[in-house]
Amino acid sequence: MNLEIAILPSGHLVLDNTPNNSDQREDNSKISVGEIALLSEAFGESSSAGLFHLASTPTDQFPNSIKFWKEFASHFLSELCHGSVQEEGGFPIVDDLSILMKTQLLLNVPPMRGAEYLSKNTLDSLWQDLKDWAYQNWQASGETFETFIEKKAPLWKQVGRIAFHLAENKKDAVRPFAFLATFSKGLSGSARLQYQPLSHALKIFAGAKNKHALIRLLSPVHLASQKSELVQELQESGSLYRPLAWTPAEAYRFLKEVPKFESSGIVVRLPDWWKKRSKPQVAVTIGSTSRSSVLGGGILDFNVRAALNDETLSEGDLQELLNAETGLVLFKGNWVEVDSQRLQETLDHWKAVEKAHGDGLTFSQGMRLLAGAPAEMSEGAKWVESNDEWAFAQTGESMSEALRKMRDPGLELSDSKSDRIPGLKAELRPYQKTGVKWLHFLTGLGLGACLADDMGLGKTIQVIGLLLNQKNKKLHRPSLLVIPTSLLSNWKSEIEKFAPTLRILVIHSSEKDATTEIPSDESWTNKTDVVITTYGMATRRKWISEEKWRFVILDEAQAIKNPGAKQTKEVKKLKADARIALTGTPVENRLGDLWSLFDFICPGLLGSVSQFKSFISALEKRTENRYSPLRNLVQPYILRRLKTDRKIISDLPDKIELDSFCGLTRRQATLYSELVKELREALKTADGIQRRGLVLSYLMRFKQVCNHPAQLLGEADYETQQSGKFLRLQELFEPIVERQEKALIFSQFREMTQPLANYLETLYGRSGLVLHGGTSVKNRKNIVEDFQKEAGAPFLVLSLKAGGTGLNLTAATHVIHFDRWWNPAVENQATDRAFRIGQKKNVLVHKFVCQGTIEEKIHTMIQEKRELADEILEGGAEKTLTELSDQELIQMVSLDVRSAASDG
Repeated sequence: MNLEIAILPSGHLVLDNTPNNSDQREDNSKISVGEIALLSEAFGESSSAGLFHLASTPTDQFPNSIKFWKEFASHFLSELCHGSVQEEGGFPIVDDLSILMKTQLLLNVPPMRGAEYLSKNTLDSLWQDLKDWAYQNWQASGETFETFIEKKAPLWKQVGRIAFHLAENKKDAVRPFAFLATFSKGLSGSARLQYQPLSHALKIFAGAKNKHALIRLLSPVHLASQKSELVQELQESGSLYRPLAWTPAEAYRFLKEVPKFESSGIVVRLPDWWKKRSKPQVAVTIGSTSRSSVLGGGILDFNVRAALNDETLSEGDLQELLNAETGLVLFKGNWVEVDSQRLQETLDHWKAVEKAHGDGLTFSQGMRLLAGAPAEMSEGAKWVESNDEWAFAQTGESMSEALRKMRDPGLELSDSKSDRIPGLKAELRPYQKTGVKWLHFLTGLGLGACLADDMGLGKTIQVIGLLLNQKNKKLHRPSLLVIPTSLLSNWKSEIEKFAPTLRILVIHSSEKDATTEIPSDESWTNKTDVVITTYGMATRRKWISEEKWRFVILDEAQAIKNPGAKQTKEVKKLKADARIALTGTPVENRLGDLWSLFDFICPGLLGSVSQFKSFISALEKRTENRYSPLRNLVQPYILRRLKTDRKIISDLPDKIELDSFCGLTRRQATLYSELVKELREALKTADGIQRRGLVLSYLMRFKQVCNHPAQLLGEADYETQQSGKFLRLQELFEPIVERQEKALIFSQFREMTQPLANYLETLYGRSGLVLHGGTSVKNRKNIVEDFQKEAGAPFLVLSLKAGGTGLNLTAATHVIHFDRWWNPAVENQATDRAFRIGQKKNVLVHKFVCQGTIEEKIHTMIQEKRELADEILEGGAEKTLTELSDQELIQMVSLDVRSAASDG
């Protein structure tokens, strides 16, 4: 069972508990079926209901994606129960999520589907949704807040009433600290909580009448006493109910237990200096200067020193602190936390690292240390973090400048003083200019880069801008562009259109003027700026792997996500000054994919496969900020912007999705019912692989009969009146034709493309275009150009596989999915042929569904889980349906005659 929480493009959360056989999935066997069912039900209601339920679930065996959201939800419940109230039993006031907490949360995001949609704005929105949901449900309950919480979140009932106060008492040199336990009762005139000594509660709640109120009030103390020996001692001795004077050692014991008090629901009020946690630390400085420029991988200096509040400690001061007893030490008039043993161990470790790297650090080693990972990714490397409580890593001047430009690509970069790129016949958008600068800067460092912009944001034009920059700098060594075969014409056309001065050489048999071998003229490199080839050709031509390229650029770089594949291994052998990966698919969400991609763009940064697994294993054992070292390490090399982010692009119109329900004609209904009977009989004798093949075969037939009886029976005459979908097309296209709007029509069946084109020709009164897997690369280009012309073809019928990616078809304002792939991610890719940059109007997406059939039942399943990230039904619905029992399968495909009827 695959159990995880995924983030949707909308920022909402959804629980995915679909079956999954992948050995990369986490073991969820310790979670009961009942717990999963309750969690699914809660998330089925809303993200907020799911999070609220999750925070109240005692189970701690969840996968990491769920643990992350449980921590988020628990923080909200803690704030809710600590919040002040206007009146007894009223709803607490919950503050907004702090910037610090949002930053910490984002650093600790584990791999999960849709992680690219997670931002500070997303966290703010989820936080506000939780506040709204809790308030609305409390109002609807008609109960006091205490009763509401007790029912909705019993683990959080009655927290936030009692407070532990620790303050300084400077008049007493021996016992310079004072402790007092209080409870809150109402609000002051200034809307601040009023605290009274806890001893008063015994008087206020005296008597049998208030016994339950007193129990509720003291329940957090009881819970804390189970976790803390200190609270247990205070409670048993009665000292909890009177003011106490404490020594530094007693105060320090209390301070170290604060997390236990807070997790029990007790408010803790401390001196401000403790919040800063002033303590001597080991300061690790990387890259103050470099022995050569950081550009080109210079060697970075590495310095270790002891510091207090960023001030270097002298040898005498350091020794004084090392000789002090562990705890609170009054040092130069201020209280300082000291753990001499931990400080000495940390200092010894970093001195040893400094000695081991006496000749300096490589850029990758420096990046690992700054990210909080070991300098070496060797298995079993000693894990003492550079950013734990007794050490901190910081960048020197040289390294700071490099990282500043890597992490904030919006800045003006010194190597790119002008926004204008000579020779570029296009006006770049601001974020595209940023992308070109970012690529230019990283490749100038000799580092790899992953441009992971959302589909439609113009990764191609940004790369063209980079290549022109190189040409303008008189860098004659050509770059290699490796792409899928289907994108050959697209890249060639885009370069010819936007950068006609770039000299290209295509290595592929499909292009008229192309070659498959190295040119015989040895001076070809001086006459070529870009060599374009395909993944297959790049791995079959030895001379390509022997050449040293300026850049190696991979488009649709997800093609190398499988590290064990022969194609991946061969591509990684390509030699270049810098490597660039282009992908519209998130790369941060699956650890295996992430490693393989970085093994290409920055070989060695994440170590070998086994070293990376060891690294991840060490991260998994952490209790806090589990994945922050990994994310800190890879983030500077990835630039991802989303099409839905209005800060990136504000002029893209809306996409409106409409469900177009169709009935079945009598002939369709009869054929469909016969298929159901045939399948029922066939299942009686089918087993194993044979059964799977049988089910897939019948699912295909059900789809065909829903399209048109002629498709199922192999007839040539696609008569309109015989198909409910053709009749629906007629209704739909009347206003489209009247307004002279263009449309894309997708079908997963190649054999349906021509009948659809013939029928639409009768509606438009003029012919359209057809594109499928048999269309040549050259003709694809002509078809796209014809359709994009204002006076060009009014419609284009495409097979979903051939036309779902790599095409820019913004002339269309309507997208029709005539039959469904049953995988929203595939459909969305197809829709994005029209909904992308260059689109000036709203795009209407029409999804055809035959009522009463398996199409409607699958559509309902998708709608119920529509908030899943990229793939709702893992591997497609067909795969899922083959796993159903005979009875479940027949129930799924059975015809609801009343819903299906369209022609009486």
